Amino acid sequence: MTMDNVHQGIAGLNPYQPGKPIDELARELGISDIVKLASNENPRGPGPAVIAAINGELGSLSRYPDGNGYALKEALVKHLNVDAAQITLGNGSNDVLDLVARVAVLPGTEVVVAEHSFVVYRLATISAGGTLVEVPARGYGADLDAMLGAINERTRVVFLANPNNPTGTWVSKDALGAFLDTVPERVWVVLDEAYLEYGDNPDYPNALTLLDRHPNLIVTRTFSKIHGLAALRVGYGVSSAEFADLLNRARQPFNVNSVALAAAAAALADQEFVSESRAMNQAGMTQIVDGLAALGLEHIPSLGNFVAFDCGKPGPEVFQALLKLGVIVRPVAEYGLPNHIRVSIGLPEENARFLEALPAALG
Repeated sequence: MTMDNVHQGIAGLNPYQPGKPIDELARELGISDIVKLASNENPRGPGPAVIAAINGELGSLSRYPDGNGYALKEALVKHLNVDAAQITLGNGSNDVLDLVARVAVLPGTEVVVAEHSFVVYRLATISAGGTLVEVPARGYGADLDAMLGAINERTRVVFLANPNNPTGTWVSKDALGAFLDTVPERVWVVLDEAYLEYGDNPDYPNALTLLDRHPNLIVTRTFSKIHGLAALRVGYGVSSAEFADLLNRARQPFNVNSVALAAAAAALADQEFVSESRAMNQAGMTQIVDGLAALGLEHIPSLGNFVAFDCGKPGPEVFQALLKLGVIVRPVAEYGLPNHIRVSIGLPEENARFLEALPAALG
């Protein structure tokens, strides 16, 4: 067998590393009292209405799902005030990010991202044959002026997360508007809003209001975070109808399963659950940030459901030490932050467990 006739860009990629599963750590160390604060999940799990919707689908598992996702799209139309033709459903929002790269990126073209950006932007770009242009961050966040300066005639796409994972940094309304006003219309701007619902700040933008003015804008969102549906993998993109049509041509048939479609529609209707989850996250963020400050550790202010902090020593070492204490967090050296750890906001008792274990892990 030869490996000479494979995509060399893909051969050179490092696979995406998810947060360590609880079961895996239990097998490795033989422990059972484990707290996972590694993957930015909603620690509450989905709400009762969502569980009921899931149970309602279990009798139809032998049938293919609605390939067009009609019911979920209709729910999104009412919730977002957009047209169904503007929506692309995905197997998580990562699926939509990959679709954008497949549709818009060709060999010899470039994609611009900020330093410390979500690693999936790199994976999607390289897999499509493009070249990733990573622009140095400013204060751990996107330097929009520098990103504009990196755009040239080869640029096809700009990926921008708001707020960004893993740093939690974010772009304000005015800054985003000025950026979009300056980006050439031939360049697609993908605004990744996976953590949108946690963005409780008056200067945080709602990008959907900018779609009419900027037809080169694509907004992606997910049900994996505040809605508590990470295991079901369902997200969506909103764009111009013309671009959504292209994405849906490239989309795999039945890419969102029936259980996920029903659960997402039910989750969208339960905004009380969203509000409660946001409030719990804010309280948990205060709990963890105050605890880090008490230990003299500097953190990056975050608008997500996670916070990254400087350990003062290699993050992977602290990560391994916390594992032995039954606490799973996320080292982010692969994002250019070798001394940082990202911790998700959990239930109050989970946050307390992390803060109790951290001093010992730091040595």
